Formats: sequence, structure tokens, C-alpha cells
Amino acid sequence: MNSKQSLANKIHYETLAEAWRSGRESPQEASEWSVLTAEPGGVDYIETELGDKTALWVQPKTAAKDRVMLYLHGGGYVGGSIWTHRKMVGHLAKAIGCYALLPTYDYVFQSKFPRQIEQAVTAFQWLAEQGIAPKHTIAAGDSAGAGLIVAAALKLRDAGRPLPAAILSISGWHDFSASGHSYETNREKDAFFQKAAVEMLASQVLDGVDARDPFASPIFADLKGLPPIYLQAGGDETLVDDSRALADRAKAAGVEVRLDVFPGMLHSFQMMAGRAPEADDAIERFAQWVRPKLGLAGAVATRDETQQVA
Repeated sequence: MNSKQSLANKIHYETLAEAWRSGRESPQEASEWSVLTAEPGGVDYIETELGDKTALWVQPKTAAKDRVMLYLHGGGYVGGSIWTHRKMVGHLAKAIGCYALLPTYDYVFQSKFPRQIEQAVTAFQWLAEQGIAPKHTIAAGDSAGAGLIVAAALKLRDAGRPLPAAILSISGWHDFSASGHSYETNREKDAFFQKAAVEMLASQVLDGVDARDPFASPIFADLKGLPPIYLQAGGDETLVDDSRALADRAKAAGVEVRLDVFPGMLHSFQMMAGRAPEADDAIERFAQWVRPKLGLAGAVATRDETQQVA
């Protein structure tokens, strides 16, 4: 049975969906995504400049300074920021025992596809210039950010450049064509991410580019040569088939894959870190899986590398 605390994510999306349908402005408490997350404690946040944008260092006090997670926030290219996600990334970095870097990328009204992918690749290059070895870097993101992370890894691979040690995907938006059957099977459970709305948002981002372009929708890409990927998604979200499809595609390409689907959970439920046990469990699973990829001690590998929880 899902915890009482986990209802906060469902209420958040239902409130946003009702405001959307009625044409009203979203209530401030619903728009402030970060209120879902508890302050992790023991984490410093330091602004820096990455190109012409502000980025945020997330620095747990007991973390290894030379191990870094590059994290791209979600928000459908119209919302989310380094600030809405800083606390959740703080929980994740603290659990892993690494630093994290949250770069800023363009919203859809600032630039169209594929500019955001170029900015993600630049962030990887910037980290390398700071002396962080790719083998000591992991890539992570949620929703649109997770899709960007995979696309950036594909760009690095195609350019013959070193890849991060692993990829973490939270409720990844990996299919701009919205072809997943879960848009129908979870339609009554997921109030906000309805297929028509997702297709409309994708069309704004792509601005005429084919939704099946492999860099827009990595489920249609050749994923051979990518680093190990761990995908988490909510069992009740309409986008869950994006993660399932990417996991199948990656496994067929010979990539090490793990997929966990959490029953009863919705999109990016990990944002409830520090408040809901389901979110804390998900973050701990990420940490246990990825620590060995970064060469960090203390990991306990108790789960199969390819697993689906249903």
C-alpha cells in the first residue's frame, strides 16, 4: 500500500491539471515544485557560471569531490529549474556520496531543438575542463532532462568522446511521438500528462523536426556503446512506457540496463525525497547501484542488474 505522504505528488499534479483545464493560473503552492522535497541537510549549494548561464554546484559535506553527477532538471522545456530540483538532487548526491552539477538550459521560448542538447554536451565538456574525469562522472535527469541526458550521451559517443560512467533516468521523456500504450492504460490515473498535452508540448519544442528523430526520442536511436543505464518510473504515470521502451532498446543493443517501475507512483515521484518513503527508497536504489560505477566503496549490490518492480 502506498504511503499517505506519497499522495502529495498526486495532489500536486491534479491541482495543476484542474488549473490547466479551467484556464486559471496555477495556485502558487502547486507551482512551487520544490515544496514536495524536504531539505536534505548537510549539503552546500554554490552558484557558478557555465558558459552564459548560471549553474549550481550541489556539495554534500561528506562527498567525494572528484566524483560528480551532471543532473538536468525536468519541466517539459517550459518549467523547472536548478532551484526547483536542488533539494532532490541534494538527497541523491548525498546518498551516492558525490558532488552534483545542475546546469541551466534553454526553455522552449528561448530556443528550439536541438539547442538544449548542445548545451548539455557543453556541460559535460565544462566538467572535463574542471578536471573531472568522465569515468568519475555520471549523468542523470528527470522527465525532459532525462531525455536530454541520453541524447547528449549519444552525441558524445558519435563524436568519439569519453562517456560518463552511468546514466540515471527518472520518469524519462524518451519518446516525443507519444507512442506508448501507457498513455491509454494510465489515462485515468495520471491527470496531468495526457497524450494530447504531451504531443502539443513536443511540437513546440521540436518546431517541425520529426518527433521520431533519434535525438528527440532516444527509443528510436541506436543505443550501442552507451554506458550502463538505470531507469525508474511510476507505475501509474502515462510516460512509463517511455522507460520500458528505452530499457528494451538499450538491452537489445548490449547495454547494461536496470528498470524499476514503482506501483502506484506518478511522474518524478522522487521529488518527494525526505518526505515519502517511496521516494527515499528509489533514491537509495539509485545510490546502491551507481556507487560501484563511480568506484566508491560501501555499495551493496543486492539486486539484479535488470529488474522490473511491478
